Amino acid sequence: MPFKCTPQKFNASIKEVVIGAGDRTMTLGGENVLPFYSFDGPVKNPPKVGVEISDLGPDMTLPGVAAFYAGAEGVPEAAARACQMPGADFITLALDSADPNGQNNSVENCVALCKAAAEKITLPLVIQGSNNIEKDKELFPKIAEALQGKNVLFMSAKEENHKALAVAVVQAYGQKIGAESSVDINLAKQLNVLISQVGVGNENVVMNLGSAAAGYGFEYIASTIERVKGAALAQNDTMLQMPVITPVGSEAWGVKEAVVSEEDFPEWGNREERGINMEITTAAAALSVGSNAVILRHPASVAVVSQFIADLT
Repeated sequence: MPFKCTPQKFNASIKEVVIGAGDRTMTLGGENVLPFYSFDGPVKNPPKVGVEISDLGPDMTLPGVAAFYAGAEGVPEAAARACQMPGADFITLALDSADPNGQNNSVENCVALCKAAAEKITLPLVIQGSNNIEKDKELFPKIAEALQGKNVLFMSAKEENHKALAVAVVQAYGQKIGAESSVDINLAKQLNVLISQVGVGNENVVMNLGSAAAGYGFEYIASTIERVKGAALAQNDTMLQMPVITPVGSEAWGVKEAVVSEEDFPEWGNREERGINMEITTAAAALSVGSNAVILRHPASVAVVSQFIADLT
């Protein structure tokens, strides 16, 4: 008996969010099929791959990273070099130096760095915060003002600071925000509702539902993204129809498999290869359950994951 494929149709779709300006734009979301279900319908905007650059500089202890960024003196130059990375769709600048529990770099210095990087890059820009809610409330409005017109995505809008960031980043300076919740569909929806009540439309919001490296509680991430996508498409829940972005690099390169030396665990093999494998595995899994964008660090990971997306779409 011949097989008859019956497409799964949804009357709802994920909202499109455009990041970047001029000829340097990308669109997240827009699909009304499950992840990579191109046999059910066209995947309108395939998932995107970002390259994370810390404002402390790339990790030059990794030979592959050091070779790629060789000669790129300074963070703006490294960001510009990352635009040339095969498979890269956007650049993420992580303001690690601003963390008050670390270097506590000043707001003025961070603004100047972001402006310099934005002038050099040729891809859309995403700004990750300092991992400190109060510092981000100081940082983001100033950076959003300095980068007005560039349509930048600012991550790390949480329940505690969403109102200040929504008003300053989106309404005052026309940027985009990433609603960050902690691996829970109800918390994600609640935050989106709060942001909408400030007057920010869905077309200005991307969801960060949390992240974890494969094997380190990633099943909770996977199930949350799946539930969000299911509610958005099958139940037409408008408060869950924003695209999803997943920061992978910071998690994948922070676990034991990617950190411990070859001297301590010779049976595990090359440390850099371990980290690359962890990053690729985590990114592929996040994309397979519905993430619209992943943020990576290593050139080898970016190349493999971008090819993975191309092969499935």
